[in-house]
Amino acid sequence: MNYQKIQVFVLQQKSYLSKARCEGFAEAASVCLANSEHQAPVLLTVEGDLQAQFELEWQEITEEINNSNQNTQRTVEEGAYCVAMLVVEELTEFKAFKQSQTHSGVDYFLRKTITEDKKDFIEIRMEVSGILKGTPAQIEQRMKEKVQQSKQSDHLDMPALIVVVEFSRPLVKIIKR
Repeated sequence: MNYQKIQVFVLQQKSYLSKARCEGFAEAASVCLANSEHQAPVLLTVEGDLQAQFELEWQEITEEINNSNQNTQRTVEEGAYCVAMLVVEELTEFKAFKQSQTHSGVDYFLRKTITEDKKDFIEIRMEVSGILKGTPAQIEQRMKEKVQQSKQSDHLDMPALIVVVEFSRPLVKIIKR
């Protein structure tokens, strides 16, 4: 069966975020996937309120990339941002364009298009979490935690996507709220 491809190293071509930030996220996702003992490409399953399957590809891990991603917690978080953004961009009209403040309840704001007359127009919030290797129960628990966390930004009165990325399967679970 042929699946649509997602390549982590093209995030910088698709996102409204800076090229350098996207390249760092792509490196982190590549490290997480390679360290999960996958061979590229691998089947990525998306479940929850959005559902799909993709063939996921990542870049070769050089010694420099590996040495630059030794903080496992940060690497998993940044790798999850990459995979979440790519999946959301493939399945919706939204692209990440702005990082949120720490303790705001969400990680990024997304919009359909950037136009001069609506520079600060935000359309949707996104909270992301990554798990290097987790059980279905751990994924569900993380999803509950992130749904609760996202409520801190409910005063913004816009929809939210809660995304949990699990690298060992790999799996992306998405809930709209």
